[in-house]
Amino acid sequence: MDELANKQVVLGTVSRGKHRMNHKLLVINCDDVGMAHSIDRAAFHALENRAISSASVMVPCPWFMEVASYLRGRRDLDIGIHLTLTSQSKVYKWGPITAKERVPSLLDPNGFFWPEASLVIRHVDAEQVRLEIRQQIELAMRVGIEPTHVDSHMWTLLRSPALVDVYLSVAEEYHLPPRVLPNQHSSLLKNGIRLDMLPFVRNIGIQQDVQPARWADFYQQVIDRLEPGITELIVHLGFDDAELRALTVGRPGWDAPWRQRDFDVITSPEFNELLQRNNVTRIGWREVREHCSAMTSTIAS
Repeated sequence: MDELANKQVVLGTVSRGKHRMNHKLLVINCDDVGMAHSIDRAAFHALENRAISSASVMVPCPWFMEVASYLRGRRDLDIGIHLTLTSQSKVYKWGPITAKERVPSLLDPNGFFWPEASLVIRHVDAEQVRLEIRQQIELAMRVGIEPTHVDSHMWTLLRSPALVDVYLSVAEEYHLPPRVLPNQHSSLLKNGIRLDMLPFVRNIGIQQDVQPARWADFYQQVIDRLEPGITELIVHLGFDDAELRALTVGRPGWDAPWRQRDFDVITSPEFNELLQRNNVTRIGWREVREHCSAMTSTIAS
């Protein structure tokens, strides 16, 4: 890690020219696209207006094909696969896209995904997980999506060593940089993970201990304290409408009001001015992938 910190790794060309690792580079990624029409509309608006630089789509969810349709012919947008093994809503459910008889360990007693990551860890067979997440990537590509990265819904694939191994091997198979937790970098490198598949990206996201009145203050502190290098700001956008309220009933976090607050802050002129004032450059996961390759060649030299 010390060696990496002392390297000045050049990224690929982006809208503002070439960037080095002593610049403040920020990926603003919207998770959970495809879960609901409200979430899709909010994410599309933010992508169109460059308020966010990438998004992650949940392939098993009912509104996935709306995302595929929107992306048709839009290769300028960065879209990752939000690999999904949980269905957390109490009244709005989804399950695997693999035939259920092939992945029985992924199913709760009602035939849907398990509602919590802890239940996934307790019940699933790792090879059945491998089959399902490969199918999710394959379906996304089959309908025309060119994914820029992979990440894990509710961090499920990063909660056990067996699932981490599956997650990273599938990411390597499809040449997609994976979102990992910063504290996992050292252990993953020791286990032989290829450097060009392991982006050194800090992850930040708002949590349930932040009060609604302090929402904008949280994001201002994040940007004011941003360090040089690549940081990913994980946001959850949506509109506080009847659809999203029904979908998130009984979930105190990441519900409809939460996603509306995220949308209001991230798309505001004040947030854009905050980024400019702190000399922060938005980049997408496409540039992160180029950075991974550049890092490999720099270290090798």
